[in-house]
Amino acid sequence: MKCWKVFLALALAIGTAICCSIGLAAEVYPSRPIQIIVPFPPGGVADLVARPFAASLEKILKQPVVVVNKSGAGGAVGMQAAAVSKPDGYNLMVALSSISIMPEVDLLFNRPPTYKLEDFAPIALLSADPTIFVVKKEAPWKNLADLVADAKQRPNEIKYSSSGVYGTVHVAMELFTHAAGIKLRHIPTAGGGPSLTALLGGHVETLPVGPNVAMPHIKAGTLRVLACWGEKRLPALPDVPTLKELGYDVEFYIWSGFFAPRATPYEAIKILREAAGKAVNSAEFKNAMEKMETPIAYLDADEFQKFWYKDAARLAVGIKNMGRVQ
Repeated sequence: MKCWKVFLALALAIGTAICCSIGLAAEVYPSRPIQIIVPFPPGGVADLVARPFAASLEKILKQPVVVVNKSGAGGAVGMQAAAVSKPDGYNLMVALSSISIMPEVDLLFNRPPTYKLEDFAPIALLSADPTIFVVKKEAPWKNLADLVADAKQRPNEIKYSSSGVYGTVHVAMELFTHAAGIKLRHIPTAGGGPSLTALLGGHVETLPVGPNVAMPHIKAGTLRVLACWGEKRLPALPDVPTLKELGYDVEFYIWSGFFAPRATPYEAIKILREAAGKAVNSAEFKNAMEKMETPIAYLDADEFQKFWYKDAARLAVGIKNMGRVQ
């Protein structure tokens, strides 16, 4: 009888050890494909940054990293999808500064929040570029002063496109028009790529846009740049003045960041932070960003969160000044 009990105890101990080994093996991260949600259509800033970043991550993590575009409502659709996705380290997101805008818009309209900033764990800041103001080469305005003078003569007639109502560049343009005392007509689209298409196709006359989206057309001479929203002139566009130089106290950046749902396990976040740091320093990612003439602005999670929340507070003031826009 005693031998039977000893045998049973030994069998249970072996079984437990095997189960624990299997459990530990199953918990190794990452062990399957990873999804990165981009809350905008292909061709915009977030998409152009996310794809080479995902390709670099794939080599580091030794697992497929797939970019999935989930666009709509100025990015709110994809950001909400990321916020409620399973927090297991396999559902991630590359989003723009507009992530800070949508919760403020929900407050403005007294509606339940689509998501909250606290729903996300920031992993890394990838890039940060000031918005630029572009027109087609045949446009009648040779500089921003020409456009402002024309807009004052023809309020709400000059059209501009954006990635959507309260989207990143919509807010940038509204901040400028408020400072300039002019009114332009807003034609929203589904994302940065479609908004550029609207300008190139002649459906609108002007466009606030990320430099990396417009740069190929600027180099080709199809588009002309009137101003930039940065604190300083862009190295890639040294002859283009900032809005501050032109007398408008407006500054706006389109930054792209790497996020996970807030409840993602610490170990997965730790691995992703390390991988993100390596990815932005990879030759592949650096070359891709250089071709787009977009500077890498890497910050690890802690510094990124400080940067993000400071920027969010500034944007909240801008949204309140804009008020309700239908």
